[in-house]
Amino acid sequence: MKSIKYIIIFILGLATSSVFAQSQVSFEAKVSKRKLGINERLRIDFIMNKDGDNFNPPSFENFTIVGGPSQAINNSWINGVKSFSKTYSYFLAPKKRGEFIISQSTIEIDGKLYKTSPINIQVTAAVDKPKDPNDPNYIASQNIHLVAEVSKVNPYLNEAITVIYKLYISPNTGVETWREIDNPRYSDFWSQHINMKGLKLVNSTYKGKDYRYVVLRKTVLYPQKTGKLNIEPLTLDVKVQVPSNRRNIFGDRQMQVVHRTVAAGNRTINVKPLPEQGKPLDFTGAVGDFKFEVTTNKSELKATEALEARILVSGKGNLKLFKLPKLTLPSSLEVYEPEHSENVSTNLAGMQGNISDSYTIVPSFQGNYPIPSVSFSYFDLKNDRYKTISSKELIVNVTDGPINGDSNKSTDEAKTNSKQSVTVSNNQFASFKTNTNLVAIDTAYFFKSKLFWSILLLPFLAIPLAIFVRRKKDQRDGDVVGNRIRKANKLARKYLSEAKKALGQKESFYNALERALHNYLKSKLNIVTIEFSKDKIRELLNEKRVNTTTVVEFNELLESCELARYTPFSNVEMQHDYDKASSVITALDKQIR
Repeated sequence: MKSIKYIIIFILGLATSSVFAQSQVSFEAKVSKRKLGINERLRIDFIMNKDGDNFNPPSFENFTIVGGPSQAINNSWINGVKSFSKTYSYFLAPKKRGEFIISQSTIEIDGKLYKTSPINIQVTAAVDKPKDPNDPNYIASQNIHLVAEVSKVNPYLNEAITVIYKLYISPNTGVETWREIDNPRYSDFWSQHINMKGLKLVNSTYKGKDYRYVVLRKTVLYPQKTGKLNIEPLTLDVKVQVPSNRRNIFGDRQMQVVHRTVAAGNRTINVKPLPEQGKPLDFTGAVGDFKFEVTTNKSELKATEALEARILVSGKGNLKLFKLPKLTLPSSLEVYEPEHSENVSTNLAGMQGNISDSYTIVPSFQGNYPIPSVSFSYFDLKNDRYKTISSKELIVNVTDGPINGDSNKSTDEAKTNSKQSVTVSNNQFASFKTNTNLVAIDTAYFFKSKLFWSILLLPFLAIPLAIFVRRKKDQRDGDVVGNRIRKANKLARKYLSEAKKALGQKESFYNALERALHNYLKSKLNIVTIEFSKDKIRELLNEKRVNTTTVVEFNELLESCELARYTPFSNVEMQHDYDKASSVITALDKQIR
């Protein structure tokens, strides 16, 4: 009897431990290697044995994501026991050498938050790789090149130069997509990107071989320092199509897609200082080819009226990078701070257009007031010398106003004599009202008035309204299904709000948008994460008799969220997808009951 008892206890213990093992949740991170060269790549997998929500990966601040995240789900039955695993995978390329820590990732499973352990990674100098002519990565490295073409390598300070980035591709190689993973900062330059309207493939040669190229970016730079300046490289992650060893039924080699990181390389330019010989005293840094003028909108006006004097510089050059000369006026004229205006466009030739300062001037007395000549100096790149342009002296005739004895003095005398004799008229305060206009106060009694009876009866009239509101609230609280739907709508609005804030940040935006769609359908249709597939969604929405167009649009949004991880930023219309998500959720609310 005792032996039977022990056997029963042993079997119960095994069953209990088996149930405990099945119910235990695990969430861990695994890497393909902990030590790699800077020219190698790292794979990291985040694995869980139970499905969860709101997965947040680490920041990967010292790495560039060149692939992923990809998702894999595995269900299996072994000896009657069900096992489940879900994996998020990323492919990373290190940005620099050193020892780094991949921080924790988090996920929510059954209402609890689980975290992975940090992982130490060591990145060494580039390692030698065997050059296998059949290796797709080696083929891609030999057939695709990113080149930065600089228009001038020895410009003057504040002289415009252009940098054109061209991606060269060999004839037997294709490019699916590309994305920028490291942008030049141009810290020693004023920079302006030129908008590109579409990409055009051009036949050309590269190092004596036939190639095609496409212009990816055009940038105008104005060096702000002299000496040797470095133009940082542009780095891209490119999905390249290269021939593989496999062949189709016709004997043609099939293409294979590989990721290739290409950089334009550092470029160094030697910036010359502007010559000191012949530099005018009023030179403020203008470099280019300019015209200069000083104008007024009136030559004759009355006292206390306003006129506008405008200093204008137009032409080609660093228009946004220098100061305009100041206007000097007699002290008897009241002058306000100038209003600066810029009408400048930038193309491959640099800045062109005009800038101006507009002064508002108000004379107080009669007389003829001179606006002295103003000079403007700039460095002419065509002749490599300084030029000075002077405006004409302008005379402003002020009529109808008080007479000031000092108004006919010269400009220099007006500047030295800052105290003016002011003529005070008897009606100087005519604009102020000095006569009162009294109105009698309404003496009607409040007691037994209409307002009195309204305030008195209002609480009694509000009692039925309060009872009605209370009943509606009780009905709403008892509506379990309705509350769940309202909760789903609130959750969807929350995530759509997060997506709206992240517009312009591709990864954050599409993660928030995907979570909104995900959690919305989970609550709306009462499905769990494992059932969240396109076919299952289509089936469930069709059962709810949802319009076919709405179902297609919903699945298209999910595809956009997935495609956004591999598509260049410029090819993803985030605003369009956000508006589409709002309209789709609204349509589902109307159609699902």
